[in-house]
Amino acid sequence: MSLLEVHDLHASVNGEPILRNLSLRVETGEIHAIMGPNGSGKSTLANVLAGRPGYEVTAGQVSFNGAGLTGLEPEARAQAGLFLAFQYPVEIPGLSNMEFLKAAWDSHRAAQGAQPESAVSFMKRARALAKSLELNPEFLKRGVNEGFSGGEKKRNEILQLLLLEPKLAVLDETDSGLDIDALQTVAAGINRFCSADTGVLLITHYQRLLNHIVPDRVHVLSEGRIVASGDRHLAEKLEAEGYAWLSD
Repeated sequence: MSLLEVHDLHASVNGEPILRNLSLRVETGEIHAIMGPNGSGKSTLANVLAGRPGYEVTAGQVSFNGAGLTGLEPEARAQAGLFLAFQYPVEIPGLSNMEFLKAAWDSHRAAQGAQPESAVSFMKRARALAKSLELNPEFLKRGVNEGFSGGEKKRNEILQLLLLEPKLAVLDETDSGLDIDALQTVAAGINRFCSADTGVLLITHYQRLLNHIVPDRVHVLSEGRIVASGDRHLAEKLEAEGYAWLSD
């Protein structure tokens, strides 16, 4: 079953066209990697899927889990099961991680007609997941990402992913700024999320992450469109030769 279908998508940011004729399909159980040079539209694609204000779809269609996506508000997309891990996670002083995560989880469950999870059960689950990601559980008491290092912010994003149990994870350069150990921890968390019922759209500059998370498909984005697709060996070719060969 197609989890995400993007057909002939055109999108603009502040009136400037960025995405052009972009088509993509992610089936349940699949991991797709999006690669490409700076300014190619990778983060724009992620923000368009999440419904970030200022990113305007000017043509084309996007469906998620069989329903139209582009008319939904960001919170409705999240409640439907779409998760975005930010390239640059923001700090929210004064709102603890635990409060933030519990409110988000309760909102998801309410949208599905389910009862809230008890605070005790949720806290136990959150603490166990934090430890598995080598994130000090005491960080759950702190403001969202407040004072976190770059690696801690990225691990916190994966903690959110695992706690909120979405259907599709859109991960925007989750590997940026990570040392080798943190990269392995984050990759293990992403692999833990993957199942026959979920999908992953993994945006990355570097093949090194794909040594730990094996993609079903690799797509190269350039000037707002997909110009090449292949298996994991395409990422190895990009690592060895760069992007210049795409214009030959």
